[in-house]
Amino acid sequence: MEFESGLIVLVLLALLVAGMVSFLTTPVVKTFAYKVGAIDVPKDERRMHKVPIPRLGGLAIFIGFMVSILLFVPITPELKSILLGAVVIVVLGVVDDIMALPALLKFVVQIVAALIPATHGVVIQAFSNPNVFSDNLYWVLGWMSVPVTVLWIVAITNSVNLIDGLDGLANGVSAISATTMLVIALVTAQNQVAIALAALVGACVGFMPYNMNPAKMFMGDTGATFLGFILATMSIQGLFKYYAVITFVVPFLILGLPIFDTSFAFIRRIAHGQSPMHADRGHIHHRLIDMGLNQKQAVATLYVISAILGLSAVVLTTGGEEKAMLLFAALCIVAAVAARVVFPKEVREELHEELEELREHGHHDHHHSEHPSAPEQTPGGDGKEE
Repeated sequence: MEFESGLIVLVLLALLVAGMVSFLTTPVVKTFAYKVGAIDVPKDERRMHKVPIPRLGGLAIFIGFMVSILLFVPITPELKSILLGAVVIVVLGVVDDIMALPALLKFVVQIVAALIPATHGVVIQAFSNPNVFSDNLYWVLGWMSVPVTVLWIVAITNSVNLIDGLDGLANGVSAISATTMLVIALVTAQNQVAIALAALVGACVGFMPYNMNPAKMFMGDTGATFLGFILATMSIQGLFKYYAVITFVVPFLILGLPIFDTSFAFIRRIAHGQSPMHADRGHIHHRLIDMGLNQKQAVATLYVISAILGLSAVVLTTGGEEKAMLLFAALCIVAAVAARVVFPKEVREELHEELEELREHGHHDHHHSEHPSAPEQTPGGDGKEE
């Protein structure tokens, strides 16, 4: 695999410039966030921080990305439509971070933003057919291509926003996803896409020092929806566009963590009779925290999962299905073993607590069945306050 040295230099420059600009503008954005009152106050149990923290950090990521793009990437009509959509998303995010907007309004504006690139050539025209027994290798979408594209962009935009629940989580996962796409773009000689993705990776990395636990600043909806939007549109430009390269699975692997978490959240809420948009404390990151991991451990675990999915996507693109399946299986085993090694105490304590609870519960039931004449206790009547 020969890469032109000029391309590699451009990729590195785009990454470095975006990183520097993002890093240097974050303190300025932070001051602005305090001025306009874009502060995240910990007012419910879903929030993991204890003190008010400015949000709007996404503005620094956006500025870093845009500066790098304007310097290093030729602006094609498709890219112009992506950037225009991104500006709409960022303006929406900034307003939402200052004064919370209703969900329906945000949803409508996101659809409008997604329609801009979808009607300017950034469309999913075909899927490789997931049915391996079919003679037809591709599903060509025809008139469905624009609605499917809008659905993909809006879904990814929101799913990255939904995993933004721990310090550095959405930022790091987005950086890993963008790096994966960058490698695939280089391998498949999509130079402009590669440079644009390098700018995105750089912008994420530049903001990272302020966003890691304990976070000095959050990226807010501005950052999470912007990252989701760019990842979604770039995956169309770089992955869905090329019949030969893409199998149906690759974009889903790369963005696997946010997609899985969002799908799981929606199914869980509908099963409980709630609105799918109802915020709750059941995301993967919340569950890891409830298992006894601290924020840093939970985030590191999800980074590893994201990286495993990304590596599998790269191998699938370059080496075919069999190699990717083998790699995925091997890495899952390594990750499981590593989890036992890194968090043995937490895993043991969690299991111990579960067993104790079960034992107490079993003993309690047994006691009741042996003394049926015992007066029933009222709920909460065991001396503890509810």
